[in-house]
Amino acid sequence: MLFSGSSGNVLLLAFGLSLAVSALGFLRSDWFISLGYGLSISALAVLYGVWWFDEKTWVSMLQLALLFFYGIRLSSHLFLRERSSSYASELEASKSRSTRMRGPIKLVVWVSVSALYVAMSWPAAVTLSSATLGFTEIIGVMLMVVGVGLELTADLQKAAAKTRDPGRFVQTGLFSWVRYPNYLGEMLFWLGNFVASILLHAGLGSFLLATVGLVCLELIMLGSTRRLELKQAVRYGSDPEFVRYTQAIPILFPFIPFYSIKRLRIYLG
Repeated sequence: MLFSGSSGNVLLLAFGLSLAVSALGFLRSDWFISLGYGLSISALAVLYGVWWFDEKTWVSMLQLALLFFYGIRLSSHLFLRERSSSYASELEASKSRSTRMRGPIKLVVWVSVSALYVAMSWPAAVTLSSATLGFTEIIGVMLMVVGVGLELTADLQKAAAKTRDPGRFVQTGLFSWVRYPNYLGEMLFWLGNFVASILLHAGLGSFLLATVGLVCLELIMLGSTRRLELKQAVRYGSDPEFVRYTQAIPILFPFIPFYSIKRLRIYLG
């Protein structure tokens, strides 16, 4: 059995909701994967909570709350960033890229990312629909809490460091452990969401959908890490202290001596 009747119905609703929210991208193409992304995740969390309201446990509700918070926080951050003077040049470049995306490509991107957002969030629906409480749900939600905590802390530390010295790279706080702690937090967050449901899937289709969502997200994050590494190499590469920093601090995972993914080809990122 791929999906049970109830799961199949909510899956269709979730895809329709994700399409509706992600349609923001038709106003500006980069919103398919920015504002459309964050708001879709929050909207899907609300849908799952309403659909399975009577079957909730405290863990599944916390999982939904974390997903909702994640989406709202991301959308708010992106919205405010676009109004920052320091982001003006990158905003213009983003708008320029958006104008080059034509109708048929927009449709493909719209449908693809909407399906991806459903796949990424689907484990929360599975956890809710099971109405049980086991160790994998608790472990998964704990990973989500750690992940979102890393993201929040890293963003605050980076903002404080950039306020003190806007032209310098950040190497204090969490950035003294790994070079991109916010990306590590994102990867842990979605891994936790997946782990919470790993023993609860009612059919092969449900498990495959959640797995595809996780794999795509992790590949996207690796691609984002690679792009930022290349960007920082151009900006700070002539600074000997930055070179020493990149040679001493792991790129993504603490205590693992892996320092660069420049040569890694990620086509989803």
